[in-house]
Amino acid sequence: MSDRFIRSQTAVDPAVKDFDYLAEAQIYLDSACQTLRPQQTIIAMDRYYHEYNACGDRVKYEWGRKVDEEIQNTREHLLNFIGKSKREYACAFTLNTTYGINLLLSQLAENTFERIITSTMEHNSVFLPSITYAKKLGLGRSVLPRQPDGSLDYEATQLSKSIVLVNTTSNIDGSILTNATALASDTHRAGGIVILDAAQTVGHHPELIKHVDFDAVCFSGHKMYGPSIGVIIVKKTLLEKLDPSFIGGGTVQDVQRDTYTLLPDEPASRLEPGLQNFAGIIGLGAAIGWLAKHRPEGKMPKDYVQALAQNLYDGITRIPHVTLFNKAPSSIVSFYSDRIDAHKLSIYLSAQGIMVRSGYFCCHYYLDALSHLPPLVRLSLGLNNTQRQVESTIRILERIIREQ
Repeated sequence: MSDRFIRSQTAVDPAVKDFDYLAEAQIYLDSACQTLRPQQTIIAMDRYYHEYNACGDRVKYEWGRKVDEEIQNTREHLLNFIGKSKREYACAFTLNTTYGINLLLSQLAENTFERIITSTMEHNSVFLPSITYAKKLGLGRSVLPRQPDGSLDYEATQLSKSIVLVNTTSNIDGSILTNATALASDTHRAGGIVILDAAQTVGHHPELIKHVDFDAVCFSGHKMYGPSIGVIIVKKTLLEKLDPSFIGGGTVQDVQRDTYTLLPDEPASRLEPGLQNFAGIIGLGAAIGWLAKHRPEGKMPKDYVQALAQNLYDGITRIPHVTLFNKAPSSIVSFYSDRIDAHKLSIYLSAQGIMVRSGYFCCHYYLDALSHLPPLVRLSLGLNNTQRQVESTIRILERIIREQ
């Protein structure tokens, strides 16, 4: 492990040894915003900058060939990670989930679809583009409710020639789109397409989308122990139907005075104009490799985090004057207290070394306009957390609220 990284001088729990740069008193509970990065991710990016810092897909010298190899490996790792075949799907890199969703919607051919369908319980990364592109393309727009189990409440007749744009895991309480497989099947039978926001899914439980016949899924490396980078896994049939309008270097095979020819054998390049974040792509590849092998306390990452989530949920449930938004344990827990404002509570927790989120978490429509809730406090767990941190957080949280 590189000596360039400063480590905590205190004893490190073996379950979180890959995050040993953290001080013992630091409790980071904001993984729904961005996960911390294990040393493996950091070192992979550092190695790129120090050992083969070249452009990808453009040069013939050894450094460039190394970059090309690492990028191709990352594409394949990601497809394998969510169980999709490279014969049917392509993997493209972009800035983040929000950018990916907008990039796809902005290049859908006109007069192909009649409606955009989304849900009430969406992040602004989904909700706002659904408004913008419905107006731009002259489409109808439906905002459908979610059931208590996270499923989308719809009738098959509503899906005719629709763009269905929904999240697979809520960033408020971790509830999942339990009917994703049926939704995709029904949408395709009705002549529509499905674009999924899986930003909160891929890092915790990628199996949720492995058997879903989606047309495209967008997610972010920074929510799955990688660098700040976006990913689009998209059907090649959808790529071929896009009307390219955001193009440039790296997307074309030939250019004439008034025409150009797109690369015929590299469909993902249509979503990757310009120079890419090569260090970020390589770092994401390392994060995927780490997730595939990481076994905290001998457990699968999902099971390790779920055990933390159960204790966190149970502990917060017992605190007086707290109203939980969650209906069940999850890696994401949101609540409010009738004794103290959420923002003030987050500041008090910060003074104790506990980092949490407060507010509406970019879900203004659902939490504020529709549900009329006060700002919430959100605690979101990651593989950097331990049972001792959960217990300490519950104890400090209870004391702060009791003293108000």
